[in-house]
Amino acid sequence: MTEQQPHRFERGTDGPKVIVAGLDGSDSSMRAAAYAAGLARRQNAMLALVYVQPVMTAGAALGVPVSDATGEVAEDLVSEIRAATERFSDAWDMRWEFHTFRGDPYSGLVTAADELKADAVVVGASESAGHRFVGSVAVRLVKAGRWPVTVVP
Repeated sequence: MTEQQPHRFERGTDGPKVIVAGLDGSDSSMRAAAYAAGLARRQNAMLALVYVQPVMTAGAALGVPVSDATGEVAEDLVSEIRAATERFSDAWDMRWEFHTFRGDPYSGLVTAADELKADAVVVGASESAGHRFVGSVAVRLVKAGRWPVTVVP
């Protein structure tokens, strides 16, 4: 006799309805956002663009006002996204939101994906050589195994 798997709730839709894309201003994250936007448009899904503000950096330890700097990054990203949206408004008709979370990039994206009920997560490939030893955000998200994760080079 085979053991029955517990029934899991299914939202009753085909394809993702909420796609989370991580943004940090890097070229890789901007390509990931563009890829996620195309996916969201084709699937008629909500695109949630997420910027994770660092909580503490070396600059903060030295007294540099980090929250002001990271807030400016978030504002610049929103301005850039809005400009791109206006440029392509005739070609694209899609829903999107911009969210800011605080924490390290991995924890912030996990929180965002959970709170926004993400069906998929899209991130850019790491541009840092140090991630060979620590593990990139993308690899950690894949290993979490909670959502389909697409890593864009």
